[in-house]
Amino acid sequence: SVREKAQEKVFSDLGRVKHLKARGALIGVGGCVASQEGAAIVERAPYVDLVFGPQTLHRLPQMIAARHSQRRAQVDVSFPEIEKFDHLPPARTEGASAFVSVMEGCSKYCSYCVVPYTRGDEVSRPFDDLLVEIAGLAGQGVKEVTLLGQNVNAYRGRMGGTDEVADLALLIEYMHEIPGIERIRFTTSHPNEFTPRLVRAYADCPKLVSHLHLPVQHGCDRILMAMKRGYTALQYKSLVRRLRAARPALALSSDFIVGFPGETEADHAATMKLVEELDYDASFSFVYSPRPGTPAAALADDTPQATKLARLRQLQAALEANVRRLSAARVGSVQRVLVEGPSRKDPAELMGRTECNRIVNFAAGPQAAGLTGRMIELRITAALPHSLRGELVAATAGAATCASG
Repeated sequence: SVREKAQEKVFSDLGRVKHLKARGALIGVGGCVASQEGAAIVERAPYVDLVFGPQTLHRLPQMIAARHSQRRAQVDVSFPEIEKFDHLPPARTEGASAFVSVMEGCSKYCSYCVVPYTRGDEVSRPFDDLLVEIAGLAGQGVKEVTLLGQNVNAYRGRMGGTDEVADLALLIEYMHEIPGIERIRFTTSHPNEFTPRLVRAYADCPKLVSHLHLPVQHGCDRILMAMKRGYTALQYKSLVRRLRAARPALALSSDFIVGFPGETEADHAATMKLVEELDYDASFSFVYSPRPGTPAAALADDTPQATKLARLRQLQAALEANVRRLSAARVGSVQRVLVEGPSRKDPAELMGRTECNRIVNFAAGPQAAGLTGRMIELRITAALPHSLRGELVAATAGAATCASG
């Protein structure tokens, strides 16, 4: 929802499936673009039958029935708040990892982003509902749960029938006591929503993994202000210092936008300096592209595209160098890995994920059949550009850390 061209891709895809109408198929458009464009989709592509937003997916059966009975396109891109959560299917999983949506929407209104306009303001699921769902997943053999939300650490869920509200830190503390849950992750977070209690969770809750995705977007205060991020580079760095004081082995990834309107070489240099200082692990970076209807789309932008792409290449090279160095530093260490299944590169091998979110491929031999879904220890033997290689070791006392040394 931050990047451009999503709308045109939707209409391009619609053109490719238009012929299916002749077979009696219904054509629908759902998600953020649908929410942003609404009825304009039907105006531009009259063969579309259904348009629904992220918060109205649960209404799709009724919309299909209405399309048949009324013989006209149905558009519903409203924001019915908590109603969507009332229609979630029972949690089911076939693996040892599961994803649980704890909240939806965003109330931050960054100047470049359409999410608040397409997904609505922040709405949190009730605290008790989440605990019941997560306990049920643990009963199915799930060992790792990832909590999801546009700004997941803005979670504020009602507790039972009271007026009390639980934040993400309290949810993690309660999850920590659920038998069978061995790892807790969450994404994506906003720097302004990190409470002291949530920072302290990295010291007090060992099941909370040593990996955090914490989008910064830029290293220059002037650009951060224009983006309406609500913090300075110094405040962001201070938060990272507190997090790493609580969990020294914390691996940090982030998001970066290059070429925001008005960005100068000095502004870009501030981002490069931030990357050098904070030792980021794998991160995501993009050239800014305006989204219609956002405040940033009206800003003057006179930076040549070639300059933006050159800055992006420089940033990505620095981030990639960090990844390679951190990977190489883990060679020889013992890492606790959750085995996810056959390796994507070689089905004869297995792959798992470290606490710090690195993929490790390894040869399991005759033990392979019984390892999927288990926590095991691997000695890292080699570092590849975006993965590690390891070998099985005998069980050792305690969990391995993600320390790079």
